[in-house]
Amino acid sequence: MTQTQTPVTDELPAAPQEQTPAAPEAPRPQIADPGPLGLAAFALTTFVLSVFNAGLIKDASLEAVVLPLALWYGGIAQVLAGMWEFRKNNTFGALAFTSYGSFWLSFAAYVQFVAPKLPAAHAYQATGLFLLAWTIFTVYMAVVTTRISGLLLAVFAVLSVTFVLLTAGELGQRAELSHAGGWAGLLTALLAWYGSFAGVANATWKNRSLPTWPFQA
Repeated sequence: MTQTQTPVTDELPAAPQEQTPAAPEAPRPQIADPGPLGLAAFALTTFVLSVFNAGLIKDASLEAVVLPLALWYGGIAQVLAGMWEFRKNNTFGALAFTSYGSFWLSFAAYVQFVAPKLPAAHAYQATGLFLLAWTIFTVYMAVVTTRISGLLLAVFAVLSVTFVLLTAGELGQRAELSHAGGWAGLLTALLAWYGSFAGVANATWKNRSLPTWPFQA
């Protein structure tokens, strides 16, 4: 009976491979808060348009002053603020600023290129539909602010009233409702300006802060 012999080789057992530790992830550079920029762009453009909606300036031809603001400041600057809010992982700010920046861009395009080509007898229906869609968006964003801060709740609540009045005034062809929407828009602009001022002041002064009344999580 022969014994089974293990073959002899010159190969040595493989040494255990050492795992290279993963390189630590480089920290992302901090960026400035884009909120004050977004609020300022929204406030200023809303203020100028609301002056006309409220009837404080009655010459409608002067309303063209709103268009460059709607394009560059209320539009492009606010969309950029929304992109930076994505970078800061702020879902609400990203959606709000990008959406309202797009509102101003689409408003400028609508007034400049679309409205003049609509049939005069029914153009108000298109404008009313445009405003109604933004009313719906604004109302549900206002609901979300009930878990963020008192200041944002005030901005979005008054903005919701503004859109409701402007929509009703346009669809119902009621000038008094549109004027009331203009006054509500002026209040919205002032609240948004305060939010912008508080944001930039609190980031700059360091040793003092303006209240924004955040809600407890």
